[in-house]
Amino acid sequence: MNRLQGRARTSLFLRVFALMLLCVGAVQLLNFALLIAVQPPAGKIYTVGQLAEALTDADARAGFRVTRLTHVEPAPWHPRAERLQLALAMVMGVAPDRVQISFPAPFLQRAPVYDRTSVPRVDAATIRPVARDLVLIDGFRAEFRRDDGSWLRVESNRVVDPWRWFVLFWLVLAVVAVAPFAWMLARRLAGPIGAFAAAAERLGRDPRAAPLTLAGPAEIADAAAAFNRMQARLNRYVDDRTTVMAAIAHDLRTPLMRLGLRLEGTPEPVREACERDIGEMQAMLSAAMAYVRDAGSLAGSRRPLDLRSLAETVVDDMSDHGDPVTIATGAPVVVEGDSVALKTLLTNLVSNAVKYAGDATVAISRAQGQAVVEIRDHGPGIPAEEIDRVFEPFFRSEKSRSRDTGGTGLGLASARAVARAHGGEVTLENCPEGGLVARVTLPA
Repeated sequence: MNRLQGRARTSLFLRVFALMLLCVGAVQLLNFALLIAVQPPAGKIYTVGQLAEALTDADARAGFRVTRLTHVEPAPWHPRAERLQLALAMVMGVAPDRVQISFPAPFLQRAPVYDRTSVPRVDAATIRPVARDLVLIDGFRAEFRRDDGSWLRVESNRVVDPWRWFVLFWLVLAVVAVAPFAWMLARRLAGPIGAFAAAAERLGRDPRAAPLTLAGPAEIADAAAAFNRMQARLNRYVDDRTTVMAAIAHDLRTPLMRLGLRLEGTPEPVREACERDIGEMQAMLSAAMAYVRDAGSLAGSRRPLDLRSLAETVVDDMSDHGDPVTIATGAPVVVEGDSVALKTLLTNLVSNAVKYAGDATVAISRAQGQAVVEIRDHGPGIPAEEIDRVFEPFFRSEKSRSRDTGGTGLGLASARAVARAHGGEVTLENCPEGGLVARVTLPA
């Protein structure tokens, strides 16, 4: 901790900002290289004479795209188009209103609007000698109204010039060049968040898990340190509570033992009644201590274990005592946990089923990445309004108020505490056909 605190840390903001500047700098460097390397595009050149031949002679239409139309919309006035239209009409020997030349705007661009009054009129006399040799550059459209009233349109064949392929390749290269910067930026942002999510999940399963590593930018290191302090405080709180409960239990056992010794000279009926009460109090103290220990997950080390084998051990022990308990066959289901605590969990649930219903059937399976243990009985079930309350410490249902059958009311609470300490849960559900199912889910 001290070593890490002594090292200079840059903030996450500065790291992300610097990485974004590097990314923008790389893109601008590639754009500058493109500006230097690419050659200016040069369009294909046509003459008015070639255009006139394409409009009147089918054999001269190579290199043009030809379309026949019944009607065309008047093109917006263009100073260059007016001069070319007049030249085209002269070469073809037709009236100027039968031909039309336009220059469609490039994709995603608006066609320019010209003021016709500010442009001098075209002098036909100056155009006639050079009409056939006037030049058109690729990107025009010419239309001619034929004698039958239909229109013939010719356009230059647009091909993908080499410079366009070069620019496309350069853009792909820019994406490839920037991708590592984007990946590093995403990782720097998502990595710490994922680490905190995993740490929170691990803390829910095992409060004694190793603390987070104080690595990364200053903000992440500070957050990790705060998370570790929170985990330490939680563990200290649980330890203090357990210590207090242990001290109370120890201090109460001593006067209870002295009270039992003083009852030796009392009449038999009184002594037996008092000894039962003393035994009941000692059992309650032991149950309370077990609940506190399980709720705090103060058990042995956790390791991978076969949940089915553990359940078979519980079933065999109870069967040896004559209890009607069975377990369904199936494949092994491995979980990571403390065998002692999980065995206590299963023993509590199976014992409750036998105690209140007279039988128990255990089934173990795997579903959606979780180990599922179902303990089924054929008893009367639990009233719907008490399903959640039976997990409260010291709560006993109305049908089990007797100490002979009702216990201390800590069995289900202890079982849920163990399951939650392992990142799982315990639920109860009444079956429609009768009986109760206690379902345990654990991460597998």
